[in-house]
Amino acid sequence: MSRVCVVGAGAAGLCAARHLLTESCVSQVDVLEQAAQVGGTWVYTENTGYDDFGLPIHTSMYKSLRTNLPKEIMGFPDFPIPESEKSYLPAKDMLAFLQLYSDKHGVTERIKFKHHVQLIKPRTTPSGEVWDVSYKNMVTGVSETKEYDYVFVCNGHYNTPFIPSIPGLKEFEGDVMHSHDYRVPDIFANKRVLVVGAGPSGMDIALEVTSVATHVILSHHLKEQPRTVFPENLVQKPDVERLDGKKVVFVDGSVEDVDVVFLCTGYLYNFPFLHPSCGVVVDDNCVEPLYKHLVNIRHPSMCFVGVPYYVCAFSMFDLQVRYYVRSMNGTFKLPSQEAMTRDWEEEKLDRAARGYTKRQTHMMGPDQEKYYASLASEAHTKNLPSVITKIREESSNRFLHNLQNYRQDIYKIIDDETYEVISNGRSEILC
Repeated sequence: MSRVCVVGAGAAGLCAARHLLTESCVSQVDVLEQAAQVGGTWVYTENTGYDDFGLPIHTSMYKSLRTNLPKEIMGFPDFPIPESEKSYLPAKDMLAFLQLYSDKHGVTERIKFKHHVQLIKPRTTPSGEVWDVSYKNMVTGVSETKEYDYVFVCNGHYNTPFIPSIPGLKEFEGDVMHSHDYRVPDIFANKRVLVVGAGPSGMDIALEVTSVATHVILSHHLKEQPRTVFPENLVQKPDVERLDGKKVVFVDGSVEDVDVVFLCTGYLYNFPFLHPSCGVVVDDNCVEPLYKHLVNIRHPSMCFVGVPYYVCAFSMFDLQVRYYVRSMNGTFKLPSQEAMTRDWEEEKLDRAARGYTKRQTHMMGPDQEKYYASLASEAHTKNLPSVITKIREESSNRFLHNLQNYRQDIYKIIDDETYEVISNGRSEILC
């Protein structure tokens, strides 16, 4: 019988606990969560910086956020989001959904809230390897260490800002801010704002900031130029070459004066609680060595749920967890460490040959269906239906080219391969 520690009570951690609690081979499931509630990055707070206990604020949620994917593909395979008139939901509805999921599956009562994980370290015993997990009760101030057979790392990857190396950034004479600390647009009132990065949050926030700022510059290197018609006070520019005083010099030689540099440049994978003996390192945002972007190759009794991005997140969490739990209960056996290492190295070489950079090691996008299939096939478990990735691709395309209106679209899944989308009152069946 196995004792399992789950780090984090966001969507990935809740999913892990939900499946572990139904396993006869598992005797104990402890979920450690430093916040006071479930939800992880879906929890909104006006606070930024540090919480009442001196810990960094985890969430990057801003007040107006609505999902950038339709709810029809954001639920779990066995627990869809309840029906509603809209496909794109506000963050509070997603948080309520995760609370419902946790309560319905008996997970909430297993969570140790306001418990901060300090250190995780492997230890060899006569009967095999175990994990010493040290954590602190932030209310009482008492720390303790418990022994586990398995560790599920589910702490998310939208909490440690990535600050790019831009010449002159440290000397910039205006304000510099990362989207991690963005909550409402009012702080940019009557200012000239440079938004660096055109990912989902960068595009969304840049559009929102145009409502209060005098001038917004969206700097990016998207291969496909968005066809979205932006407000007149927003212009698009290529990458920033350097900052000089309050001037921005772009790689095309153009120059703009700005008051604020607003970095929508993404996040870093960060596992500060892992002892070096865990054998996992993060280099240029590549977490390694991980088999299937999931299993710690050096210590296979540890897994990392939710590392890949540009995916159907909740469904992927569920598939990853089902995969790993089936390796625990003996449904299938993980390959040898040598075989897992060989597979990991071959995958990195293949991705590099196809143009992925090291920083994009865990980016799925067009690779996601193949990734899901590999997990399902090896674990002899049910794969995700192709309609999920089809809707994701369609929605992402509409996001890029119709940013102001795409959230008015309504989706309906017809079967595992076919769906309906209603846009501007017109219905279309796609497969």
